[in-house]
Amino acid sequence: MPPKASSGGGGGSKTRVSDKVLTDFTSNLAILQDAGLPIVRSLKILEGQTKVGPFKKTITGVYEDVESGNSLSEAMAKHPRVFDSLYTNMVKAGEAGGILDTILQRLSEFKEKSQRLKRKVQGAMFYPVVVTIVATGLLGFIMVFVVPKFKQVYATLTTPDGRKIELPEITTLLLNAAEWLTKGTESIRIPGILIVPVVVILIGIVLKMVGRTPGGRSFYDNLALRSPILGPVVRMTIVARFTRTLGTLLNSGVPILEALSICKGSMGNVHLQTALQKVHDAIKEGETMAEPLGKSGIFDDMVVNMIDVGEETGELDKMLIRIADNYDEQVDVKLNALISILEPALIVVMGGVVAVIVFAIFLPMLKIVESIG
Repeated sequence: MPPKASSGGGGGSKTRVSDKVLTDFTSNLAILQDAGLPIVRSLKILEGQTKVGPFKKTITGVYEDVESGNSLSEAMAKHPRVFDSLYTNMVKAGEAGGILDTILQRLSEFKEKSQRLKRKVQGAMFYPVVVTIVATGLLGFIMVFVVPKFKQVYATLTTPDGRKIELPEITTLLLNAAEWLTKGTESIRIPGILIVPVVVILIGIVLKMVGRTPGGRSFYDNLALRSPILGPVVRMTIVARFTRTLGTLLNSGVPILEALSICKGSMGNVHLQTALQKVHDAIKEGETMAEPLGKSGIFDDMVVNMIDVGEETGELDKMLIRIADNYDEQVDVKLNALISILEPALIVVMGGVVAVIVFAIFLPMLKIVESIG
């Protein structure tokens, strides 16, 4: 008699959960399994500890499915937005080999290291973004509330012989820009301070729509890989994520062709996905994976040679994990170097903009002093 379907899954989860929540759940489940508790009881304990919300409903659905006779991987596969193909396939491999506790521990470590790498990248980008936002707000305040007052002052100033002051071109441009921001133009009486955010939002929407097209996504992904500043960091991050994912899957007993298909689906870069498809086809034809990876332009010679050696020695999974650990360290070094360059660069740029504004404001006053002299 087939197992009955559960009513608690709700037809599959429609809401994603954070990486931290899923990592904690995986780690706790691994501990309970290592302690020898039945999987149903382990899920019941974790379901009771989870706060009310979408993830609690997901665990309830998984618990009821397993209690009804489904395997853990089958129950988790019904919630693809929470447990992706990588997760469910590793659990499936653990169930088949009778080493579910070990697989869950590896999966927990994998997610912790992936999350750590993600936090490094986000942390590196946090400072420049905050500085840029604060500096832009400060410049906007100066242009909207400070510069227009000088226009009123200049309108009343005259030279000693009674002539109206002729403002320098840079000052005129600054005053016109400030007037546009506060009042708009004669034809369009909408303040520029309102137009600018709308234009920025519209540009963002257009760029996002372009990114959803195959050509646009390919262009953005290629730009991310080839950009002179962030390109090396993006490439290392992609390589680290791919090698760790593939190494963890192979180490868990997932067949290499299936593991490559899972990696292809979980990688966000379309050029890496194309390279992985070529690797998949090459292995299917009895060839090695090192050569097509080398032709992709994403992996450097060291990575390709290490993968080649791993295939020859039969320790590809260990070699891939070693590459991932090495690249995690390199990403950390690159990000620290990038931050050390961005900090003074942002200060110089913002300081230069403020200096230009101050120069444009006080240049007419210097002319008045000269004329008096």
